[in-house]
Amino acid sequence: MVEALRDWGGAAVTLAELTEAAACGASVVKGLVKLGVVAEEDAPKDLPYLPLAPKPLHGLQGDQIAAGDALVAAVAQGGYSATLLKGVTGSGKTEVYLEAVAETLRSGRQALVLLPEIALTADFLTRVEARFGARSAEWHSGVTMTERRRLWRMVGHGGASLVVGARSALFLPFRDLGLIVVDEEHDSSYKQEDGVLYNARDMAVLRASVTGCAVVLASATPSLESWANAEAGKYARLDLSTRFGAAELPRMQAIDMRAERLAADRWISETLAAKLRDRIGRGEQSLLFLNRRGYAPVTLCRACGHQIGCEHCDARMVEHRFQKRLVCHQCGATRPIPEACPACGIEGRMAAVGPGIERLAEEVAPGFRRHG
Repeated sequence: MVEALRDWGGAAVTLAELTEAAACGASVVKGLVKLGVVAEEDAPKDLPYLPLAPKPLHGLQGDQIAAGDALVAAVAQGGYSATLLKGVTGSGKTEVYLEAVAETLRSGRQALVLLPEIALTADFLTRVEARFGARSAEWHSGVTMTERRRLWRMVGHGGASLVVGARSALFLPFRDLGLIVVDEEHDSSYKQEDGVLYNARDMAVLRASVTGCAVVLASATPSLESWANAEAGKYARLDLSTRFGAAELPRMQAIDMRAERLAADRWISETLAAKLRDRIGRGEQSLLFLNRRGYAPVTLCRACGHQIGCEHCDARMVEHRFQKRLVCHQCGATRPIPEACPACGIEGRMAAVGPGIERLAEEVAPGFRRHG
């Protein structure tokens, strides 16, 4: 029960909500009240949220200042406008669109910021509180019904100036909505795929056009739809090419594997291996990322060319050598690694083709252990 209260972060909760979340009876809660573990208080329903007072932001520079000014101008102008805010990771997109939020609050209108995941809400609310001096209202499935009722009423009465929430927050009855921000607008979590089907990103643009307010779509990797709309001139586009503050973008380089001379059982190029040894020699860390689980994605017979497929679906089975089994990553079926080919019956000709993370780790370990 105490853990349930901690999860709510001190938000107001009724006796019924607490007993349901903790799976206990009301007598247990009242017992904790007598022990002083839980405080029971009579509280007025649906109080307005604390007013937010935007603080000046320092540290923006170059295209960040230009983008912030453009968004502020769009909000100050009033009426519908749609802007795609594209910026590399760490470029300060959040700080830039918070400038537009600040302008919206200064004009006495309401702002809505949509986030794709509940997990992102806590950190974002902390940033908002540091910038605006008070915690904004939040709307998602982790909020109690008491807080949801309060927010619903306050949004309609103008007692909540800034709402941070999941996709369903788009349908709250705002009294005077002046700005909608869709953060990570490319994220598939904005798609409602059961019940009423909709994409919150597209609905945000529609609501902004109907309401007559500004909408900002922010992403480091914009969706193709938003990119096409910006190219067609339907959306304004703002680019942030540099990182915020002292952070710098890493240098990226592609290695042409056609020019590398590798043994048949090797997958790491000598160019990459040299870079890894250099980093390890300096006491630094390196990360090799490969989006293939297991040892090898395909197991085939070198005698007849038969590939081992799943008996329950149309996927190829992936070898997991440490488990000594073949696993289907589509339906979860497993089977032992065969000694003989299921098609031609010849033994000793089964071969693992292609690299998985287990195979990559096997290749790296002997070559770099002595350098660590």
